[in-house]
Amino acid sequence: MGSPRPPRRLAARSAVFTVWYLRAVAALNFLGAVWVSFGADIRRHNAQDYFTPYLLTAGFTSGAIALFLAVTMRRRKRAAWILNLVLCGLFFAALALSMVWPDIHRHAQNWVSLALTTAFLAALLAGRREFRAKGDPANPWQAAVVAAAGLVLAALVGTGLVAATNSQHRGTFGDSFGYALLRLVSLVPGDSAFLTISTPGWVDVVINVMSTLLFVLVLFVAFRSPRGRELLGADDEQRLRALLDKYGERDSLGYFALRRDKSVIWSPSGKSAIAYRVLGGVSLASGDPIGDPEAWPGAIDAWLAEAREHAWVPAVMGASEEAGTVYARHGLDALELGDEAIVETADFTLEGRAMRTVRQAHNRVRRSGCTVRVRRHADIPPGELAVLLEHADAWRDGQTERGFSMALGRLGDPADGQCVMVECADGDGRPRALLSFVPWGPHGLSLDLMRRDRGSDNGLIEFMVIELIRQAEEVGVEQVSLNFAMFRSVFERGSRLGAGPVLRLWHSLLTFFSRWWQIESLYRANAKFRPIWEPRYVLFGKSSELPRIGLAGARAEGFLGVPRLPSPLRRRPAAPGRPVEPVAPGRRVADRPH
Repeated sequence: MGSPRPPRRLAARSAVFTVWYLRAVAALNFLGAVWVSFGADIRRHNAQDYFTPYLLTAGFTSGAIALFLAVTMRRRKRAAWILNLVLCGLFFAALALSMVWPDIHRHAQNWVSLALTTAFLAALLAGRREFRAKGDPANPWQAAVVAAAGLVLAALVGTGLVAATNSQHRGTFGDSFGYALLRLVSLVPGDSAFLTISTPGWVDVVINVMSTLLFVLVLFVAFRSPRGRELLGADDEQRLRALLDKYGERDSLGYFALRRDKSVIWSPSGKSAIAYRVLGGVSLASGDPIGDPEAWPGAIDAWLAEAREHAWVPAVMGASEEAGTVYARHGLDALELGDEAIVETADFTLEGRAMRTVRQAHNRVRRSGCTVRVRRHADIPPGELAVLLEHADAWRDGQTERGFSMALGRLGDPADGQCVMVECADGDGRPRALLSFVPWGPHGLSLDLMRRDRGSDNGLIEFMVIELIRQAEEVGVEQVSLNFAMFRSVFERGSRLGAGPVLRLWHSLLTFFSRWWQIESLYRANAKFRPIWEPRYVLFGKSSELPRIGLAGARAEGFLGVPRLPSPLRRRPAAPGRPVEPVAPGRRVADRPH
């Protein structure tokens, strides 16, 4: 029988040790950069004795490298483990062989260095099974391209600085280029070979900073997590539609899983699936799992396993309380994100004092001659639908489409024939606004798109929603999901008498940011209809990952744009009869409600 595997607890603790070892070395490097005498001592010992291979310069360069390796090791990247094993193994071999010389092994600091290196190497070997996160197969060649292009660009910039500041005036272009290149590729270069070059100290600092940034960028590209490769394909879309036909009424956001910039992962039984998108190393799922709730755990396990395999951070945006409870059983924590406004058409009424403002706005718009038409997309003739699409583009608020968890990202696609279009025309018959709703099971609708002419009257959107509710029976609708109100409870309770100081401060901050983002206005617009508020949650693994998840969510919703390197992203073939659309996130709400 072979030797038994090391216990899982030992492997986990060994992996944690390697991370903290690299963090400690990074701290020493940064300390040596700001504490001049301490850094000089480290560099002197590196020149005469042996220390850890990550204390090369006792400066920001070595600190940045050690810190980056600590981050990648914490994410359990297999490539980072291999790199550390090679570097530490080579250094350990050189140090162990050199100990045979008396003038080396008699120094105590060398034995300390050997002990530390041995402990780090042993921890790497003991924790090898913990480092299973795969990288992107395209990372090596992309890192090579970045390194080559960055080195040429940095060398040219450095050559220009050296040539412009050289006080000797005897150096050639080759001398300046060689000096700059040596500074870029050497952590501690010697200047004796360039007697014709004499530059100010700040030039060397600038070149060294460029070298550090380039090296860290190359490491980032080499170790970054892979992006999702398979977007929603024709087969997956058909299977999702079959699940939505059977279980779609459970979640008002279920239909948005059909966005074609998402990927999908299935439970082993095929009765449930999770739609997600990978952004910045975050596997961002939206809404509840699709399908049979009894099969949700299988889909969640498969999704979490894939996230671990690729070192993705798992997160969910907009999950219901039921789904949040199931996710919590799989180790995720929940944070209330806001509330979804749902109107039951049978219970809705304009009567009563509480609805006086809405009733007056509705009567005023109706007296102006505005009319509303409600139709399924499939019932709209192609020519009329094309005109509506032109109006929707013309009325869009800005060039950036926004939306991810509560937007479909397309309008007028033949596959979405059961979506409902609400059109509004003024007294002269001119189109003024439109709303588009996606199916929510057989008897519900969920708001997808809201567009209106900027020159139209205030209250037009409320008028259209009320007319939809009044005509709901004609299209077989019993409940309508309106906008999502983020942090609704803060706005509702923060202005009440007796609100605490923390709640008041939180309310003030959100009110301030509402000047740029439609936070409070969406809540006020929804509250007019006296809806049922359904809480929605964000699910996450660790609190420390929330900033990263927030950035990924902002990117997914279209609020934050990030330049991206080319990626071998491939799309599955489209279903017959429908074109493959470019990835363009939709925006659920385009205009500020009135």
